[in-house]
Amino acid sequence: MNPLLRGLYFVTPEAAPGRTELVAAALRGGARIVQYRDKSGDAERRLTEARVIAEHCRTAGALFLVNDDVELCLAVSADGVHLGEDDAGVADARARLGPGALIGASCYNDLQRAHAAADAGADYVAFGSVYPSPTKPNARRADFDLLRRAQRELDIPICAIGGITPENAAPVVAAGADMIAVIQGISEDPDPEAASRRLQSLFTEQ
Repeated sequence: MNPLLRGLYFVTPEAAPGRTELVAAALRGGARIVQYRDKSGDAERRLTEARVIAEHCRTAGALFLVNDDVELCLAVSADGVHLGEDDAGVADARARLGPGALIGASCYNDLQRAHAAADAGADYVAFGSVYPSPTKPNARRADFDLLRRAQRELDIPICAIGGITPENAAPVVAAGADMIAVIQGISEDPDPEAASRRLQSLFTEQ
């Protein structure tokens, strides 16, 4: 397994003001991976923000991934992309980005989909929502049994996402998540740096 794919994984909130400052705070708190997620059509703003966040990640020694957008990943020299079910396939992204890029795949609550993604060359898979998610209230749910099964059956790291906060993250890590992807548990916290530190400590204490 890739040892870099472990720990707190901060996903930027959609089109929120101050996203670059949020990323900086999460990185100061110990976040190891950052995903830039922005579905808007404002290409210029997305490019500018992604460049700033990429530099923050490089300075902190953290990984920087772009949600869905292979071209933006290339434009800002990101470490890789994260793909959902409606995005380009893992094999297509690999062909465009090359063997050194990191590619993650959302697998929701579907272990078969995770096996297929791994076989196609994904570097990690993500399951969720593990808790009710304020970001995606109608998201499919992935329980702890699924995380434990995935940990047993897959040879790549597992990320858990959905409703994770500093208060409820410990059982997710105990169930086998190599990474915990957090959005509002950091972005909506009065002290995002402290929230990040609490979340990352679940991995450093092991």
